[in-house]
Amino acid sequence: MFLSIRNLAKLAFVTTVLLLAGCSGGVLDPKGQVGMDEKNLIILCTILMLIVVVPVIVLTLYFAWKYRASRDFEIYTPKWAHSTKIEAVVWSIPILIVIALGVITWRSTQALDPYAPLNDKGEHLTVEVVSLNWKWLFIYPEQGIATVNELVFPANKPVAFKITSEDAMNSFFIPQLGSQIYSMAGMETKLHLIADEPGTFKGISANYSGAGFSDMKFDAIATRTQADFDDWVQHVKQQRNVLTAETYQTLAEPTEDHPVTYYGKVSNGLFNQIVMKYMKDHGAMDFYAKPSHGARGSHRMSEMKQPGHHAEVNE
Repeated sequence: MFLSIRNLAKLAFVTTVLLLAGCSGGVLDPKGQVGMDEKNLIILCTILMLIVVVPVIVLTLYFAWKYRASRDFEIYTPKWAHSTKIEAVVWSIPILIVIALGVITWRSTQALDPYAPLNDKGEHLTVEVVSLNWKWLFIYPEQGIATVNELVFPANKPVAFKITSEDAMNSFFIPQLGSQIYSMAGMETKLHLIADEPGTFKGISANYSGAGFSDMKFDAIATRTQADFDDWVQHVKQQRNVLTAETYQTLAEPTEDHPVTYYGKVSNGLFNQIVMKYMKDHGAMDFYAKPSHGARGSHRMSEMKQPGHHAEVNE
């Protein structure tokens, strides 16, 4: 039974509503400036690509319908000949679209650089992030506290994230605020975000990392005012849990669906210790051995490994 035009319209309306409802809480429902810029970029690029895609789909369906086998009276007799006008249209439109996408991509890559601070937004709040199996550790070095699976910051205040991993590679992502970035053991990545309004936003890992991956989530809470954030900090400071190198080792053990945990005190430099833990044996090898003939770089490397000589580490 064929649907009437009215029923088709109703079906299209319901489908559209359901699809838009699925955008709630995701990248197409941004709550921060970075997320808003990324949403606009996605929509603009999609529209530009549809300029080619939609006509091709429509013409394909039209010709398939017009020259279907049951219509004997439609005679398809194409005349194969060169047409400069057709060739110009067929090639110029895609070329212009590719050029436009290239310019947009280059400009947006510069403007949305996750390592670049958010200018003209005020002083940034620093949060150090460590992905564990399977939970998130947030260290507030300026406040001297830490939390597990709960990230709190003031609305309208930019946040500078320093991110690393204890073990497996993960991906730090708050969809409504924008820009996901990887967390990798022995490395530090950076991300700058801001929430333009108070609220609770879902944070996830966007990179599969094992059995507990599905529960590796956290709440990103943007408080209404700085005073509300300060009250939360004082509440956390009252907790007796202390995060030291020893207690961190216990925390780093794999757990699933880990509850929110507060640490009233954190050892200074703990985040840097986590990043550099794979360098703990630096200098333990015999770097003073005489280099063999032909190994031009060996002598230079041995100098770099000697005590007192520090090699630059690029982030």
